[in-house]
Amino acid sequence: MYWIYILKNKKNDKLYIGSTPNLKKRIKEHNDAKSKSTKADLPWIIVYTEGYLSKQDALKREHNLKYFGKAYAKLKDRIKDSLRSV
Repeated sequence: MYWIYILKNKKNDKLYIGSTPNLKKRIKEHNDAKSKSTKADLPWIIVYTEGYLSKQDALKREHNLKYFGKAYAKLKDRIKDSLRSV
């Protein structure tokens, strides 16, 4: 299984999008400052995931969320209550 995930920083509400085959390990790496892109903004909590059987499908979805604002905006609108409650 391959995962797309969105993390939210507890201090400044910054969001981060990533993908991984091992979600639990990857979130731990983010919070252990082992990821260059997130180590300056600890701690992170997971607010959203999507699971895929195909690695290629997961990578396409991650790419769409990161580089096509409309896809990201639609997802943020869909999970807006979850983003507020954390």
